[in-house]
Amino acid sequence: MKKYLWLFAIVMISGLLGCARAPESSWNLVWADDFDYTGLPDTTKWAYEVGYIRNHELQYYTRARSENARVENGNLILEARKDNWEGHEYTSASLSTWEKAAWQYGRIEVRAKLPTGKGMWPAIWMMGVNRREVGWPDCGEIDIMENVGFDPDVIHANIHTEAYNHVKGTNKGNSITVSAPYDEYHVYTLNWYPDHMDFFVDDQQYFSFENEGTGEAVWPFDQKCYLKINAAIGGDWGGQQGVDDSIFPQKYSIDYVRVYRQ
Repeated sequence: MKKYLWLFAIVMISGLLGCARAPESSWNLVWADDFDYTGLPDTTKWAYEVGYIRNHELQYYTRARSENARVENGNLILEARKDNWEGHEYTSASLSTWEKAAWQYGRIEVRAKLPTGKGMWPAIWMMGVNRREVGWPDCGEIDIMENVGFDPDVIHANIHTEAYNHVKGTNKGNSITVSAPYDEYHVYTLNWYPDHMDFFVDDQQYFSFENEGTGEAVWPFDQKCYLKINAAIGGDWGGQQGVDDSIFPQKYSIDYVRVYRQ
């Protein structure tokens, strides 16, 4: 009898521990785009940012222009170009799920091959759906993947909140060296729980951010966030060492985007 009681206790403890770091099998797919079609991105899932948006970047983000955003051969292609289109020296694309889909907690997984070269700044990131009401950084920003072309083998994850952000020099983050992310596909993942977030490349965790329990200034992430994927040119970070015009056009290839919930 004692033997079975001990076995029962071990099973119960294992289950409680599993709640803190959920195993892969506990995730259920709730949203995805596997890009198994051809043409412009699916407008039931993706919205466009248009214009010159942020960070003193050089590109003009276009809407529904296939030269900058299209689906082909099972990939979403975001193409950064130096093509002087309609008076805009550089063009590119930024897609988001704004007013299409948003999630509170879960696993966000993107398999992608990055653009590269001095001046490129691709990203995968999330922002709170209350951005228009409270502004940045109070809405919270989750940078699942950032890469700058002048440091091409390094992948960054960062968190921005009212308390922790790059303007104050207090942002939280980490980086990892990855094998040729511009030649090979890698999987960039966020696991987002009520009490912490974990960041991965190819299932290798390299950053974790904890909910300190001290309020929204530190943790504004008990709300839904929407997803963004963009290919920026230049800007405050991407342009720190200038832009090499010989690299264009540059393609950002996204094989799939998947969102899971427990």
